Amino acid sequence: MIDTAHTAAPKVGVLLVNLGTPEAPTPKAIRAYLKEFLSDTRVVDVEPALWWPILNLIILNTRPKKLAAKYAAIWTDEGGPLVAIGKRQAAGLAERLSARSGSAVPVALAMRYGAPAIGTALAQLEAQGARRIVLLSLFPQYSASTTAAVLDASFTALSQRRWLPELVTLNSYHDHPGYIAALADSVRAHWAAQGRGEHLLMSFHGIPQRYFDLGDPYFCHCQKTGRLLAEALQLPAGEWSLSFQSRFGKEPWIQPYTNEHLAVLAGRGIKTLDVIAPGFAADCLETLEEIAVEYHEDFAKLGGVLRYVPALNDRAEHLDALADLVGSALGTALQQPLEASRLTACVEALRTT
Repeated sequence: MIDTAHTAAPKVGVLLVNLGTPEAPTPKAIRAYLKEFLSDTRVVDVEPALWWPILNLIILNTRPKKLAAKYAAIWTDEGGPLVAIGKRQAAGLAERLSARSGSAVPVALAMRYGAPAIGTALAQLEAQGARRIVLLSLFPQYSASTTAAVLDASFTALSQRRWLPELVTLNSYHDHPGYIAALADSVRAHWAAQGRGEHLLMSFHGIPQRYFDLGDPYFCHCQKTGRLLAEALQLPAGEWSLSFQSRFGKEPWIQPYTNEHLAVLAGRGIKTLDVIAPGFAADCLETLEEIAVEYHEDFAKLGGVLRYVPALNDRAEHLDALADLVGSALGTALQQPLEASRLTACVEALRTT
């Protein structure tokens, strides 16, 4: 055990984390997922004594049944799209980083809620000899309810380790040139395939207004991403806008709300609307069902056609951008493996005593 842990050539590795998904499109699996997700105070920052009965007596008894059909509609042979796409992202990122370094760079996929768990993924990296790890949360725009929640879980998992790896965290990449270029390329590809719509709507997941008031930078990060994407596409004012989706509960969330903004755009005479969701690194329920189905139907009732621009998923440009992010974070460590000689000498000395 000592020989393996102390003398193996150390490696760099990547922990790639997304939000999570139920393990199956069933009420039971969805209930377990929602319980873990909505019990996190990073996600729902409400007095526990007030939130517990709402979550356990109302939401968890009604919401799973309603969501089961929606999850079933987007489920794939490989499971939930977030995990299926995530596996391809991890493989593509590992291939790119390994090519740059000249040796294998392990990349482990994890979900903040559900499986594969962060602790499991960290153990995989540890087993592959990773002593310096880049933690890349697939949330381009930082929020305490997403990125910070991933960091919390990662630090908790690492707190059980005897020998902690060097950890590099990437908190956001909302304005990274490669990410913006990948978004722009995806919109251009959509236009080439389906024709250009009259308006481009950028729909981000929402957060409560209270979170922003307390200092969360998410709203500002979304605004900058939107502005940079519009500039990359050379869209003049009036041909693009930004909104926020997926709110729940009664308290105000950051605005404008996507479902209400659709009516505003229809009122302006927009008939063909393209919608992209820049905050989602992989397609999931909020994009494939909420935007591509629900909002599509809502806009059709308003007399228009809504076309969803798919998430970046495992597009080559996206994986190239992620590789650039990780490469910058690792710096020369990607080309210069960590030094193990002194530890090897230590073990040799131990053997002779």
